[in-house]
Amino acid sequence: MARLRDPEKGCPWDRVQTHETIAPFAIEEAYEILDCVTREDWDGLPDELGDLLLQVVYQARIAEEAGRFDLAEIARRIGDKMIRRHPHVFAGASADPDRWEQDKQTERAVRAEYGILAGIAPALPALLRAEKLGKRAARVGFDWDTPEQVLGKIQEELDEVRAELAGGDRKRLEDEVGDVLFTVASLARKLGLDPEACLRHGNAKFTRRVEAMEAMVAERGHSLDALDLAAQEALWRQAKIRLENRSPGEDAPEGDSDAAIALRR
Repeated sequence: MARLRDPEKGCPWDRVQTHETIAPFAIEEAYEILDCVTREDWDGLPDELGDLLLQVVYQARIAEEAGRFDLAEIARRIGDKMIRRHPHVFAGASADPDRWEQDKQTERAVRAEYGILAGIAPALPALLRAEKLGKRAARVGFDWDTPEQVLGKIQEELDEVRAELAGGDRKRLEDEVGDVLFTVASLARKLGLDPEACLRHGNAKFTRRVEAMEAMVAERGHSLDALDLAAQEALWRQAKIRLENRSPGEDAPEGDSDAAIALRR
């Protein structure tokens, strides 16, 4: 990294990067690691972990050039933190399940971060941050008692979205849709589910179904954009049946479904 950042002989792109310009890449690399783990791509995982490690080295080098800290300081601090947060391992203390959060609260106080929501990074993905905000508020009892109560709140928020549709005020709609999404994240939390994982599952399901639709229309020499909405919806239903009912490696029968009829027109 020192060679890449060399003012005279380094890479022109690497030389001009700053803490701010490269920070988003760390988020991207972390999600690529998650993708590898989800797919159990153990051969690709070392590459992705290396990409994330490079981001740490990159930030450390920029900081070292400015005289702030270096890679050794990063390693020392995380080592000290792990020892501090695990006294039952490193200091012979009794295991205390609340110790981790107590130590984090102490660290937030040292950084002058006060309040029940302190320390939840605004730059987190919005759905993940919504879950963390709700979980933190729940620690002081500010929460629904049951998932059913959250469902009622979701319906209330949807009604508010519906009421704003006629006015067409974009800011008000943004506000109300945000309330819906936040409350849905709370529902997942109350059910013991990870809302990010739920949405990833939904995204993957949608992707599989659309790809199945594309494959079916391609078999008949068509493309999705050549079909009207009714034909696309019929094809969606057929793709759903094909993916949910077939055995591994088995294709659904061709039959005279609504989609097949629409495609023959």
